Amino acid sequence: MKIKKILNNNAVVVKDGSEEKILMGTGIGFQKRKNDIVNRNKIEKVFVMKEENENEKFQQLLRTIPEERIAICEDIISYAEEQLGTKLNNHIHIALTDHLSFAIDRIENGIKIENQLLNEIKVLYKKEFEIGMWAINYIKEKLNIEMPPDEAGYIALHIHTAKISDNSMENTLRLTTMINELISMVEKEFGIDLDQESLSYQQLITHLRFALMRAESNEPFHAMDQDMLQLIKDKYHQEFQCAQKMAQYVNNEYGLIFPESEIGYITLHLQRMHGQDRMTIK
Repeated sequence: MKIKKILNNNAVVVKDGSEEKILMGTGIGFQKRKNDIVNRNKIEKVFVMKEENENEKFQQLLRTIPEERIAICEDIISYAEEQLGTKLNNHIHIALTDHLSFAIDRIENGIKIENQLLNEIKVLYKKEFEIGMWAINYIKEKLNIEMPPDEAGYIALHIHTAKISDNSMENTLRLTTMINELISMVEKEFGIDLDQESLSYQQLITHLRFALMRAESNEPFHAMDQDMLQLIKDKYHQEFQCAQKMAQYVNNEYGLIFPESEIGYITLHLQRMHGQDRMTIK
């Protein structure tokens, strides 16, 4: 394969038949020129972006972002794939590289990074968040730049999105934001701060996630015996009212429908938390 374009010392563009590919490897572009033959022993990663605009975007990033940052991002992606046991969507190489370079710039300029969805991300994407924490420690080790756990949350979102071929960052943020809004409703309704480390909190978060996903994909919900549902309404009146308000909210704001049986199941989760001493009265 002949080199078509040199992006930096560690990345080149080649023409392989009818396909344009981006090759990465230590020193693969060092002291090379257009039309030179690629040293195959130096090829570490091969990228074929399906969309032409993605190809151009990735090439632009490789030309403009410091090589050290690119190498760190590639190490983080490789670590994530190893930990998750799956290949991530190629777009992660664009999205995460662009995001992390910008985040590093913000930190260096003294701009604080905040993530309003951090608590939900920790629960919904636990493994990805652990990878995010590894990533910010790795960045500190390599660049001596201290990043907050908030940034680990953003990294987790990028990794989660790249795991699912038909998902997008917009869908991931939408789901996480809905859950954040529902949890805020619960805290306001009962005048409490939820213990984010409690098992009941994590169970509620997980339940809401799957309920919202079912509603969005029009999948059937689990049925509930009518006698049991009536008992829940009578015994846990306040929690059932709160669950109704949550259902009304997702319907009004997002056009999603929770059947009454699902409201009953949410009520049980709310009751479990409401009865615990782990909540702190505001």
